[in-house]
Amino acid sequence: MSSSFHWDFWKSITLLSIIVFGLFLVYPLFSLFVSAFQDPDTQEWTFDHFTRFFTRKYYYRTIYNSFSVTTCVTILAIIIGTALAYFMSLYTIKFKAAVEICIVISLLSPPFIGAYSWILIAGRNGIVTKYLADLGINFPSIYGFAGILIVLTLKLYPFIYLYVSGAMKKIDCALIEAAESLGCSGIKKVVTVVIPLITPTILAGALMVFMNAMADFGTPMLIGEGFNVLPVMVYSEFISEVGDQANFAAAIAAIMVIITSTIFMIQKFIVERRSFTMSSLRPIPVTQLHGIKNVIMHACIYLVVLLSMIPQIVVIYTSFLNTNDSIFLPGFSLTSYRNMLDSLGGAITNTYVYSTLAMVAIIFLGMTIAYLTTRKKSWLTNIIDTLSMFPYIIPGSVLGITLLLAFNEGPLVLSGTAVIIIIAMVIRRLPYTLRSSSAILYQLSPSLEEASISLGASPLKTFFKITAIMMLPGVMSGAILSWITAINELSASIILYTGGTKTMSVAIYTEVIRARYGTAAALSTILTLSTVIVMMIFFKISGKRNVTL
Repeated sequence: MSSSFHWDFWKSITLLSIIVFGLFLVYPLFSLFVSAFQDPDTQEWTFDHFTRFFTRKYYYRTIYNSFSVTTCVTILAIIIGTALAYFMSLYTIKFKAAVEICIVISLLSPPFIGAYSWILIAGRNGIVTKYLADLGINFPSIYGFAGILIVLTLKLYPFIYLYVSGAMKKIDCALIEAAESLGCSGIKKVVTVVIPLITPTILAGALMVFMNAMADFGTPMLIGEGFNVLPVMVYSEFISEVGDQANFAAAIAAIMVIITSTIFMIQKFIVERRSFTMSSLRPIPVTQLHGIKNVIMHACIYLVVLLSMIPQIVVIYTSFLNTNDSIFLPGFSLTSYRNMLDSLGGAITNTYVYSTLAMVAIIFLGMTIAYLTTRKKSWLTNIIDTLSMFPYIIPGSVLGITLLLAFNEGPLVLSGTAVIIIIAMVIRRLPYTLRSSSAILYQLSPSLEEASISLGASPLKTFFKITAIMMLPGVMSGAILSWITAINELSASIILYTGGTKTMSVAIYTEVIRARYGTAAALSTILTLSTVIVMMIFFKISGKRNVTL
């Protein structure tokens, strides 16, 4: 009796997906929770690590600190991002394209560069601090809660802007006209009509802001100065030389996973209950403000974007100054670039090589897994689809620890190798390409594939010759965004790197810690220019003028 089971390409992809997510996501997370409940000496099960965390104020206060700064950042980002999206969508703005590009650049650059730039501007020896000190004015400290809040808000409000801008384009003008005909205008119209329509979108953007702020390591590490948050505490405990600290760090990391997972599930529940589809037959027309209102609107928009771009402006400017480590001298030179190439050239090569290899893997996995989860639906592909969302809610530092705990000893030893950094990049950045690939697949009719198969082409040939080619613009858009975020990766890389596998973001961070501001500025400039150039390629390939999340 012949078996009805037939092995094909898509079953191989299903198996590959299970192996990738199982080996590099589920197994490391399992190792994390096992370590969190293990005694480092006896290997017996214990709650001691959690008891220690929740009974000592020094540790449990980090939860309060993380939530306080993250909540404040999210609220400010919602206010700034929504207001900016509203005015940019409904009114004529001069140099709108340039403004949007600046907003996206500020989003895609690493936040720790913002922290480093503000240290140069308003730190103890900052440009503004010293200038005001000469005038007898004490400038408020950039360190601690206030500094983290400023840097992360200016970095993350573009998430809200991009989400809300997309939603504003889908609001039908008829709804606004109906409200106005009933006597609802001005602020009341915005509050009672526009805001409710875009609330699900705002919540989706708020989740991205919250998760990024909660997971950020570089900013609080550089300017926190005693204001400890969970990612910094995880890192500090994990790299400690005390024997049981790895298990204790695993317990803190497990707490972070539980917190972020809970926030994600709550947000998903709220959005699903309040979500609806908007189809704009007649988008809201763009109008022209006049007089003082137009001047104030432009001034506010330009001011916000200028503050967002300060990190990039500062690092590019200071990279060309004469420097002696932490001291900038009068005049300009290329000394910082020469020093950078002499000592950190390997970090530049590593970054481009690792991120490019990661992007190749991301393109293949993104296309094939997206096809599985949209065209080959089953209980197994539903599990794969759910697992693909986990990298959104796992902070980078936690992912780095999970991978080290899982692959620090046999049977598979990857710690200290380039492979483990590439794996971290793939796992963390794969969702960008998965989402863009799935979105474009939903727009492609299955009848095109059915027609190809009916003409004698095999399903596999149909996928590579027709479906994959039609998917390519969306796939490449997601892959380029994955590449940009991969070269800026710090949270996981700072835990996984060794001397020979250092990346640009890690090198910038270590140079700032060593007060070598010249080489840090030069390397930051290279990283920023790489981001801008690749983003321009993204605009060219996608045919868009902005980034859709």
